[in-house]
Parts: sequence; C-alpha cells; structure tokens
Amino acid sequence: MPAPRIAFQSSLPRSGSTLFSNIIGQNPLFHVTPTSGLLDLLYVAREQFNSGIEFKAQDQELMEQAFLGFCRGGLEGYCTGLTDKQWLLDKSRGWGIHYQFLNAFYPDPRIVCMVRDPVDIFCSMERNFRNASLKSSGFVNHAEMLNTSLEKRMDHWASSPPVGLALERLLEVVRQGLDRHLLFIRYEDLCSNPRAELERFYSYLSLTFYPGHDYDKVKQVTQENDTLYGMFGDHLIRERVAPMPSQALQVLGSNLCDWVRNRYAWFYDHFGYAID
Repeated sequence: MPAPRIAFQSSLPRSGSTLFSNIIGQNPLFHVTPTSGLLDLLYVAREQFNSGIEFKAQDQELMEQAFLGFCRGGLEGYCTGLTDKQWLLDKSRGWGIHYQFLNAFYPDPRIVCMVRDPVDIFCSMERNFRNASLKSSGFVNHAEMLNTSLEKRMDHWASSPPVGLALERLLEVVRQGLDRHLLFIRYEDLCSNPRAELERFYSYLSLTFYPGHDYDKVKQVTQENDTLYGMFGDHLIRERVAPMPSQALQVLGSNLCDWVRNRYAWFYDHFGYAID
C-alpha cells in the first residue's frame, strides 16, 4: 500500500488547531490526527543516532544517509499504519521549529500553523483554569503561593509549556526565516471566512479546493483523552464555525492585556494584529 502524502500542523495552543483539523477531516482524501507523538519518535531516534557508539564508529556520511532513510521510512510507515487515504495531516506543535530536521528526510514539507491574538490565548488558558474547579493538578499551591493570582498564572504560562514554549519557538521560526516555508492561518480569519482560508490551504498543498466543507456542522473526528492533559486539556470543538467575540478584557483586565501586547509586540507586528 503506498504511503499517504503527509502535511503537518504546528499551531499555537488555544488557536483553533483542533477545529482546523476537523474541518479538513471532512475531505474524504484526508486522515487527520489528534495531537500526535510521531515527531517525538523521530526526535528520540535522532538523539540515539547522535550519541550511539555504534553509529559513531562507522563511516559518518554513510550513517547519515542510512539514518535519513530510517526517518523517511519510519515517517511513512507510521502514517501508512494509520490510514489508506491519500493524505494525512499530522498535528504536533514541534514541526515548525524542527523544519530543518524534517526537511532533511522529507523535502519541502508543507506545514500549516494556526495563530491567534495572544491576549485571547491567555484568556482561554485562564477560563479553562476557572472552569476546572473540581480538578487539581498541583498547578496552584497556596502554601507556597504558587500561581495563586492571575498575574502569577499569566507569568507562568508565558514562561513554560505549552504557551510560552510555543510562542518562543514561533519567534525562532521567524528569526531563522523558516516562516517563509509555512502557511499561517489566523484563527480569527478562519472563523470569519473559513472558505477563503481553506482555499489558501489547498493552494499551499497544490490541491483542488474541496467544495463539500460544511462550516455549520463540523463533526469531531479526532478524539483525545483530555484527562491526560490535566485541567488545561480541552480538545472539544464547536460545531459551527463563526467569529467569537474576545473576552480578554473582561477576564484579564486592561493592564494584563497591555502586558501581553507589550511582551509579544513582535507577534502583533509580524502577523498584522492591531494593538488596541
């Protein structure tokens, strides 16, 4: 069975990545994954290749070619085991920052990245926190005053995975010029004009637009056990694609909204977001 052609999704957290995958999943040519561990398998293999004595003891050029063949074969074998469809869209936040590694054995990879106004990303994290009153993952420690205030939680998210790491990686993607290879879709644009953004996606893959997308009834075909992600695991989607008014001002307040905009001024400039 021939391997499917593979596209990759490397989006910011809380930016509509699950929604996008499930819209694409309406196309019968595509198999779409939930959050994938495929990149981790390849990355761990790279670590062993770099540190293993057996590989160091042999001809380096030959070993490098063999390892690239291993990665290509592992990538395609994994995807062939998942589906017999023509295309697979694999979702992992790390594909973008590891573009050069991926490109070495899967040339000119097509990577789509959903982005969103950072104030709304932080707002979504805080709303999930407030809605998880019955869950406890040790995120807040009152005795040590750990993440006991909104300001502390914001600082924590800005300097740790998933939000801080994803935004830091995205900045590196921009700095290294890798962004010219990726397709960026703003969550707000997807919600307000989904057809236009999907036309950009299909053009990026050199595919004909699929006319059967239904933006009023998006069935969820990706399934994830959100309990494994703690209180911030939330991969359920809204059935209807429509603009959602920002709640950041009400949830975060004007001072913290300004704090986010100042911290990520590069993001607002690069992706054309207005700073109100």
